[in-house]
Amino acid sequence: MRRSATDAKAIAPSAPKKAIGWWLAGCCGMTVGAVVIGGVTRLTESGLSMVDWHLIKGMKPPTTHEEWTKEFEKYQQFPEFKILNHNMTLSEFKFIWHMEYGHRMWGRFIGLVYFLPLGYFLKKGWLDRKMKIRTGILGSLLVFQGLLGWYMVKSGLQDKFNQSEIPRVSQYRLAAHLGSAFLFYTGLLYTSLTQLLPERSIPDTKAVSKLRRIAYSTKGLVFITALSGAFVAGLDAGLTYNSYPKMADRWIPSDILTHSPKWKNFFENPTTVQFDHRLLGHATLALVTYTWWLTRKTPGLHSRALLASNFMMGMGVIQVLLGITTLLTYVPTPTAAMHQSGSLTLLSFAVWLSHELRRIPK
Repeated sequence: MRRSATDAKAIAPSAPKKAIGWWLAGCCGMTVGAVVIGGVTRLTESGLSMVDWHLIKGMKPPTTHEEWTKEFEKYQQFPEFKILNHNMTLSEFKFIWHMEYGHRMWGRFIGLVYFLPLGYFLKKGWLDRKMKIRTGILGSLLVFQGLLGWYMVKSGLQDKFNQSEIPRVSQYRLAAHLGSAFLFYTGLLYTSLTQLLPERSIPDTKAVSKLRRIAYSTKGLVFITALSGAFVAGLDAGLTYNSYPKMADRWIPSDILTHSPKWKNFFENPTTVQFDHRLLGHATLALVTYTWWLTRKTPGLHSRALLASNFMMGMGVIQVLLGITTLLTYVPTPTAAMHQSGSLTLLSFAVWLSHELRRIPK
């Protein structure tokens, strides 16, 4: 691996910065867990099993047969049971209820792990003005994420589905919920890297500026592709065409623009949503590859930047292969969960690379 002279010019972070960095890194890991649990909850169709939301009261699960029966009776009043799960047993209901309960409790645990140490760090005076603003924004985003989760669930509890429809949450709200989680994670990761990694300057050249712009564009495209995946999940679009590289026997399926007005196809037509996700996945891999190549050709970069680009390149290939495998195997839960987690992993490496290429104030 190529090394530059900048590798030796590193300023180690102070003890308070390290403590803050590890706290944020821990919150990062917990957010990854929340995304994975949320994905499995969606894939097992468990998200609509808890039909009410209480911040404190909802933390205690049913324990007796009578309490479980009462909870099941509440679920039976809503469309998912009436249309899809009318033959469900109490034992089966307990499984999906525990899935959703675990997702909600994990989110609340993240809140405790975030806000309690934040209060301690504020009391110790370890946060400067810039960090106070950053952590305040991240905390607000965390609260918003929790409220948005319930707003999403409510869309699947409304009595608006007919007998031919599958009750599900709004794909728009699902994409917003996942997108806000990814934004929260990205902010946590970038800020934790700033606190933990020794600063290493890079030359301020046209080549580096170009690479920086491309790296930021790559990070943005990875994020957009992940959001398009939320629409795929929300519409079960992964089960529409399970062939690759063609969709059935066509490169462009005949039902790609059947909805009116035309713009709705991009968000409500499962065929179009899957087609768009395929295109975005290919475009993302192409841009990741170009960014990796450009990183290796740009002089003056330190070894961490090169390492970040290598990891991003490797994960880009793995993520595309996971997507194809998920499609060809008719979206099994383990593979689909790995594919969703892979999008977050790829985003992590893109964030790391953009962090290594940032301008460091003199």
